[in-house]
Amino acid sequence: MAIYRKRQIAFLSTYPPRECGLATFTQDLTNELDKIKLLSESKIVSISSGEHDYDKKVIFDIKQDDLDTYLAAAKKINQSKIDLLCIQHEYGIFGGYCGDYLVDLLEKIDVPVITTLHTVLPNPNSRQVFIMNKLSEKSAKLVTMAKNSMNTLMRTYSIDSKKILVIPHGVPFKILPTREKLKAKHGYECKKIISTFGLISPGKGLEYGIEAISKIVKENKNILYLILGQTHPVVKRQFGEVYRESLQSMVDKFGLSDNIKFIDKYLQKDELLEYLKLSDVYMTPYLGKDQAVSGTLAYAVGYGKAIVSTPYNYAVEMLENGRGLLASFKNSNSLAECLGKILSDPALQKEFESETKAYGKSMMWKNVASNYAKTFIDVIENCNIFEMEAK
Repeated sequence: MAIYRKRQIAFLSTYPPRECGLATFTQDLTNELDKIKLLSESKIVSISSGEHDYDKKVIFDIKQDDLDTYLAAAKKINQSKIDLLCIQHEYGIFGGYCGDYLVDLLEKIDVPVITTLHTVLPNPNSRQVFIMNKLSEKSAKLVTMAKNSMNTLMRTYSIDSKKILVIPHGVPFKILPTREKLKAKHGYECKKIISTFGLISPGKGLEYGIEAISKIVKENKNILYLILGQTHPVVKRQFGEVYRESLQSMVDKFGLSDNIKFIDKYLQKDELLEYLKLSDVYMTPYLGKDQAVSGTLAYAVGYGKAIVSTPYNYAVEMLENGRGLLASFKNSNSLAECLGKILSDPALQKEFESETKAYGKSMMWKNVASNYAKTFIDVIENCNIFEMEAK
């Protein structure tokens, strides 16, 4: 009688305590996959930009700008009992030109590969096209988190639709106190809370969010806009706190110190979810339309928020069919109008919350991890069948 061996999956990604969205995504996904009986505990091949104190899941640490460590990692994977490597891809986390050190690793990998694409550029340069095509060539499946990314992969990179799979961004499930109780806990009783969270950088368009608050505060004196998160580490290394300081100057200029508060820290998951739950409106005033996915917006949808956003690609997809309001890019008047509509109409706010919550159920990590697990096992089994036929 054959004994079934649990499948061993390794993830190539950043990983906590490194502070970035990709690291959190990988930790959340692997934690949920570890509950699935058909799989062994997930292993991590981490990408680091410095020294980190990793947990026992990390079996090898690649130094971002050291090519030799990429080749050593490939050797380590090939000599292990790992059945499949799942790459979390973002151009900026890998070394080389546009992150092309990853290609050197891919050329040496013997096990099946699945790649999750966290960014799909609609206007790539030639090297970025080369890297994406190499990922497609070496991967059994390319996973995207939105249908708009699938269209871009087919149109811009000429990738066959059969190779692409759409699995939504995951959202952690946690039972939380009511909005009113959380507001009381944080000292925000009687406040209408608007929030934005994530690593801060100029592309987030927060200056337009602040201007929008300045336009509606006279009719809504109880508004509090929470800007949650620290400056992006790369931005901070290059430019310091110039952007954050410019935002604070705007708050001072408009006299909004009672209506806008910065929470300048990297939020742990439980903190983030509490702030999200107590919010009345979640706002993403991003500047560029080509953003294929936003983990922060995924969380907001998953937790049933009324949402105001600029119409970047992921937001258009997430908020279709009456799940929120879209404002024009770089237009504080448009943002203010959308915010005003929700804040002045409790029934509309409740309707949006109901719609996003219903849609967000499919995005909980349990469901997302099940989709990944099925894909992993299918690919491993198909590769085994192919190898047997080849022999």
